[in-house]
Order: sequence, then C-alpha cells, then structure tokens
Amino acid sequence: MVNKKWSRRFFIGVCITPALLLLTLFMVVPTVQVFRMSLYSWGGFSNNQEFVGLNNFILLWDDMNFIRSFQNSIVLIVFVALATIIIALFFAYLLTNAKVKGSSFFRIIFYIPNILSIVVIAGIFSAIYDPESGLLNNVFGMFSLENLEQKWLGNQKIVIYSVAGALVWQAIGYYMVMYMSSMASVPKSYYEAASLEGAGKMRQFFSITLPLIWTNIRTTLTFYIISTINLSFLLVEAMTGGGPDGSTEVFLSYMYDQAYTNSTFGYGMAIGVVVFIFSFVLAAIVNRITKRDVLEY
Repeated sequence: MVNKKWSRRFFIGVCITPALLLLTLFMVVPTVQVFRMSLYSWGGFSNNQEFVGLNNFILLWDDMNFIRSFQNSIVLIVFVALATIIIALFFAYLLTNAKVKGSSFFRIIFYIPNILSIVVIAGIFSAIYDPESGLLNNVFGMFSLENLEQKWLGNQKIVIYSVAGALVWQAIGYYMVMYMSSMASVPKSYYEAASLEGAGKMRQFFSITLPLIWTNIRTTLTFYIISTINLSFLLVEAMTGGGPDGSTEVFLSYMYDQAYTNSTFGYGMAIGVVVFIFSFVLAAIVNRITKRDVLEY
C-alpha cells in the first residue's frame, strides 16, 4: 500500500516537473531579472552595469512622456473595458434570448476579429480611418455630416480613441461568446416566471441575467485589464508607432523604446516593474469592488 502511494506521487512528480521547469525558466527567472535590472543603469549591450538603486523609479515620476503613456493606458483600459462589456453583453443577450434567425452565423461573424492578427487589424482600421478614402469619413460625407470628418490618426485629441475603437472591435466577439455560454445555463423557467409577473425584457436582464452571470463578468474584467495592456502595445506599434508626437504611446511601447531603442535598458525595466505591479494592483482592486454574494440556481 505504501509503495503504491509513493509510486503515485513519483508519477505525479514526473508529470509536473517539466511544466515547473518551463515555468521557472521562462516566467520566474525573467521576472526576477526584470526586477533586478530595474536597479541598474545599463545600456543593454555592454558589460558596464552600474547599480543605481531606486534612481530609475525616481526618474519616472519626473518623466512627462512616461506619465502621458500612463494616462493613455488608463484611458484605453477604462474605455475598452466599458465599451466591450456593454456591447458584448447586449449582443450576447440578443442572440441568446431573442429569436434571431441564423444566430450561429452571427456568432462566427462576431468571433472572426478575435482570430485575426493584430497587424491585420491595424491595417484594416488604418484604411477605415484614412482621411481621404477611408470608410468612416466617406460614410459621414454620404449623410452630409462633413463636420464630423476627422484625421482620425492625425488628431492628437482623438487618436487614442481611434486606437481604442480597434481594440473594442477585436475583443467583442470573444467576450460575447463567453457571456453567451453563461446566459445559456440560466434556466428558462426564471424568464417565464418573470414574464408572468409582468417583467419586461429590460427588467429580466438586470434582475435575472446580470446577477446570475456576474461571476463570469468579474473574471472577464481581469482579462480586459491584462489583454488591453498587452494588445494596445502591439496595435500602437503596428498602427501609429506611438504618434502623432507620442499621443498614442502606452506603457509597453514606451518601455520598449527606452529599453531597446534608446539603449536605457535599466530604465526600461523599471517601467516594466511599474506595469507589472500596476496590473496586479488594478486587478485586485477591480476584483474587490465587484465582489458580491454568489447566486446559485
């Protein structure tokens, strides 16, 4: 019996050891290195590493470019999260509870943007936002709304929202499918009972659907934060390059520029540490704020 128990433990150990090694090698060690190098002044390509302690972090708070990238990241996280969750919930509820013909077809259509490369999405929206031949300005012109036409990627005041629009379009389908799977598990009898009591579709959504899928929404809120921070870097690099005049610079794009373009690797790693801590703190705050009693059915 004892030998069998130890054999089982040995087998489990053999199975999980490769995963633990890979996790340690490609996640834990690089993360520790980021924290370590944030305390050094180093160009990244020489052997001269000067220990400067927290000086890199002190410099961050006087760096207006970093502060602007921080503000842009916050705008994207808030805007993309709110817009995506509202639109995804709307279409998920519509396709789940309304009698829409070809709902499976619409699921596929909505999900397609999620499987496209960020570079492809950047190309699509660059064409849509083109001030001369772009779809958006042409639509406004078609309806005699020329006053709404803009240089969507050239106006510093609105370009960050143009980037956000592309991120929302890319994310809607993925989260819509997640919400649909949760909504499909809500018993139909609840809606039938609510209808008999005179509750309309809107009341049913806020009183039945939303509370019963709230756990799923809380989980996706964390996804929004992490994915927006990661994808915004890729989209900005492919779509605007941080321009015009740094107005679309975000956390990771600014970190990349400092670490690999300006050869201030230690300073770039300090930005990486701030992003790392910020992501976890924000996720914890959101998780705390949205916490509520779990409803069972």
